[in-house]
Amino acid sequence: MRDLGVGFRYLVQGQKWVGRHGRWFGFGLLPGLVTLVLYTGALVGLAYGADDLAGWVTPFADDWSSPWLGILRGTVTGLVFAFGLFLAVITFTAVTLLVGQPFYESLSEEVDRSEGGDVPESGLPLWRELWISARDSLRVLLRVAFYGILLFACGFIPVIGQTVVPVLGFCVSGFFLTQELASVALQRRGVELKERLALLRGRRMTTLGFGVPLTLAFLVPFVAVFLMPGAVAGATLMARDLRGETAGEGPDGDSEENDQERGNLSSSGGDQGVHHIPH
Repeated sequence: MRDLGVGFRYLVQGQKWVGRHGRWFGFGLLPGLVTLVLYTGALVGLAYGADDLAGWVTPFADDWSSPWLGILRGTVTGLVFAFGLFLAVITFTAVTLLVGQPFYESLSEEVDRSEGGDVPESGLPLWRELWISARDSLRVLLRVAFYGILLFACGFIPVIGQTVVPVLGFCVSGFFLTQELASVALQRRGVELKERLALLRGRRMTTLGFGVPLTLAFLVPFVAVFLMPGAVAGATLMARDLRGETAGEGPDGDSEENDQERGNLSSSGGDQGVHHIPH
């Protein structure tokens, strides 16, 4: 349970970082605003068409009597929209990061710079970085789709489908959401997708502590846009610790000693401390 708190602390620290660096907060809002407009239109369209889709996938129930027809198609309609929302939460981050690749990479570099030490750079041209990001996001999306279809099917199981399945759905969303956000910093470090997933699985509870609250927050309209810059900053802090990097003396003169005075968190399972951003 302590590891969950460590993950949440990364998320909070990322929001605090952009709060102290207002220019970077505004800089990071732009890609999210563009993506939000696109996704809002898609979800509104899904909401209007979910009933028709439910009828299309359950033709065998056309002759069912009331109330069973209504119960079945009402359940399917809810599951269709929930599945669409599930995919939207996951893909929103991937699409926003793709649209805002130069924005978020610069923000992540600034977080590294303010922490002190080396500031890794990929050294790749922008088109190559966009290609890698799009390719890896597609691979992640295929994994998410697999879990989504599996959970969608499990949603028909009485009781479990209405209790356990939604919880698992948020956990899956939180894990892959964290992966997408951490990829901004890890891609600059030359870490391939397979290794990124292994790093996050090794700190699974910390990953969920970061990603699940963020997934829940992203369900609130417009919140995702305002949390994205801080989420990238927090994921960069997480990536540093996943890689075993330590903070040096920052540009404002804060040292590791001051960082310890502010109180790093570490998990009982060997988690690295959560580094606080120098003021």
